[in-house]
Amino acid sequence: FYTDHQIFDRFYKYQLKKGYQRSQAITLKDLRELKPGDFVTHIDHGIGKYAGLEKVEVNGKTQEMIRLVYADNDLLYVNINSLNRIAKFSGKDGTQPKMNKLGTEAWDKLKKTTKKKVKDIARDLIKLYAMRKAQVGTAFSPDGYLETELEASFIYEDTPDQVKATADVKKDMEAPHPMDRLVCGDVGFGKTEIAIRAAFKAVANGKQAAVLVPTTILALQHFKTFSSRLKEFPCTVDYINRFKTAKQIKETLEKVAQGKVDIVIGTHRLLSKDVKFKDLGIMIIDEEQKFGVAAKEKLKALRVNVDTLTLTATPIPRTLHFSLMGARDLSIMSTPPPNRQAVNTELHVFNDKLIQEAVQFELDRGGQVFFIHNRVNDLPQLGGLIQTLVPKARIGIAHGQLDGDQLEDVMLDFINGEKDVLV
Repeated sequence: FYTDHQIFDRFYKYQLKKGYQRSQAITLKDLRELKPGDFVTHIDHGIGKYAGLEKVEVNGKTQEMIRLVYADNDLLYVNINSLNRIAKFSGKDGTQPKMNKLGTEAWDKLKKTTKKKVKDIARDLIKLYAMRKAQVGTAFSPDGYLETELEASFIYEDTPDQVKATADVKKDMEAPHPMDRLVCGDVGFGKTEIAIRAAFKAVANGKQAAVLVPTTILALQHFKTFSSRLKEFPCTVDYINRFKTAKQIKETLEKVAQGKVDIVIGTHRLLSKDVKFKDLGIMIIDEEQKFGVAAKEKLKALRVNVDTLTLTATPIPRTLHFSLMGARDLSIMSTPPPNRQAVNTELHVFNDKLIQEAVQFELDRGGQVFFIHNRVNDLPQLGGLIQTLVPKARIGIAHGQLDGDQLEDVMLDFINGEKDVLV
């Protein structure tokens, strides 16, 4: 066998000129859209201002150049052919970047320190994940009759993805190193059922389970779901959120510490220092991307030797990237349950008759309506409009500026069916 290098006698490596990656570099289309005064970044010289195109004579030929202005009004001309060395500046919205000075080391230094920081973060993460793989977690025993009973009592038929995800989660739990699995699936595709099965498996093995959710209302909803699914089984479920009194929370936490509560559901309050578990076996995190950085750091410390199951409908790139590069295991649930109605979306101009018909139709069907609007100030007015159009409708108004308790009351009324329309 002869390689092409031997046949064509070429043994050198092509040196490509360093520039921005295709996705970051400016294209001719972007260049047309740039306005003088926009900030751009040159890979070798740093941040400057775009000052339009200019024809410049070089060796007797006229060429079009991009004119960039740097600190102290220094000018840099960049040939159109070197577009790949320029990228549009992207930073925090609204903050003015500091322009670099040509001919100084500052930009190179900044590039070096940034690279180093990125590497450090990556190194820490890889260390954490390597530690987890090397750590010995809890190897749960294979399914007993209780787990089989629980699955048999599920009133729906499992979708193929649910069957696979359940099997994957159980296999991970039975393995000796800590589980770290991400379950992605759209709303209503049965992720919660998988969480219930995983939590119950831990409980059946004499461990406790913690379910971490981003919002108070979700904590309550999960509490209802878990309780109704597990009411026939030897398992106590409780929850903490800010609408319980301090005394109630204290009681719950004492029970958790004594091991009297098997599954506890809560918001980031579960990560507080005063929450002690008797024997935590699994941590289930719902919609991890909604937690802040501080909460995630606390989670990281908790996670080292506890099985972790993350559920999400919208994974953030970082979470997904981890799964794709194999630091986390991934289960994707893409099949909707059978008989699931597709979502029907229509676009209309605002008109009262249409709103009246839609709300009335939903009420006659015994359903409920979410009415979403983009300005808090207009909500009472809108509520009034719907009331005039459909006098029978019971209307609740909710927005982020309401006091926590009021907001909770409105949402709970809607969840419990005491309100028909939530504006």
